[in-house]
Amino acid sequence: MTVWTAVGAVAVLGFALKGIGPALLGGRELPPRTRSMLAQLAPALLAGFVVVAVAGRDWAAVDGTVLGGLAVALVLRLGRAPLLVAMLGAVLATALLRVLTG
Repeated sequence: MTVWTAVGAVAVLGFALKGIGPALLGGRELPPRTRSMLAQLAPALLAGFVVVAVAGRDWAAVDGTVLGGLAVALVLRLGRAPLLVAMLGAVLATALLRVLTG
């Protein structure tokens, strides 16, 4: 199976699941606990993707400059900075650290 076949299969499966869900529920509301779990699923998956992207395969490619950029983004977000400002701060901090460390 090629990568694009796998991507297509996942896309078709995703659309099928999105269509099946409302058909099975038939207008009923999800329980509050289920809604809460579903709301927390996306941030958890995003955090997992960030960890994998930063750490690399088998945790062998940890880049300190990226960790510095993430730290800047975290501090800015905790300080209630807008998301775009936090992202730009992280990019600038990472670039500056890469210039300074060669």
